Amino acid sequence: MSALILALVAGAVIGLALGALGGGGSVLAVPALIYLLDFTPVAATTASLVIVAVTSATALPAHARDGNVRWRTGLLFAAAGVGPAVLGGAVAGRLSQSVLTCAFAAVAAVAAVRMLRPGHTAGSGHVRPVRAAGAGGGLGAVTGVLGVGGGFLAVPALVGVLGLRMREAVGTSLLVISVNSVAALAMRAGTADGLDWAVIGPFVGAAVLGAWDGKRLAAKVSGGMLQRIFAVVLLAVAAFMLIDAVV
Repeated sequence: MSALILALVAGAVIGLALGALGGGGSVLAVPALIYLLDFTPVAATTASLVIVAVTSATALPAHARDGNVRWRTGLLFAAAGVGPAVLGGAVAGRLSQSVLTCAFAAVAAVAAVRMLRPGHTAGSGHVRPVRAAGAGGGLGAVTGVLGVGGGFLAVPALVGVLGLRMREAVGTSLLVISVNSVAALAMRAGTADGLDWAVIGPFVGAAVLGAWDGKRLAAKVSGGMLQRIFAVVLLAVAAFMLIDAVV
């Protein structure tokens, strides 16, 4: 199968998950780029940030029109993550490929387990700045080092820590992901020169279209069911990556 077709299929699946779940899809971008499209781990994490930033930014307006983006909360959350995201982007270039792969597999496994656990009950929506800053800083660091948008961590944090309702958390997470991804990319400018844009371009295009379909899918299918299916797939990918890195 040609690289173009693989990029289109992978992008569509990742965009679908991002649009339906408000995150999580980006965590599959890195393994797809490594194992399907022969990117190195460093190149894959950089390319993933490009894919995630563009896809999240284009999906954000639709959620905003529906009133599901808490701008003040999202900007506070994202602002706290900018510094750690920039620092993480600088650190990522100094890590070996095996360490980067193992770290990514561990985070993916944690994300899968969180998705399989019963969800938190949304609170009153009252936002505590200290909690927002702490959670946002941790998310930014993960985004910078591993090249993932962090929506799989942002949505639970926005619901469980900050008390947003699920639909608001999904929409707001896209704002957070967009800001953190761009910040992390600022420190990876030197690694972008060798990227295969003929593959990344179609990947991004398919992800954007998939995100629109994902939003419509979320309105028709149980979010819990979608999340459980995605979590099982993600857990399998994490196990494969960890075995591949240590064997």
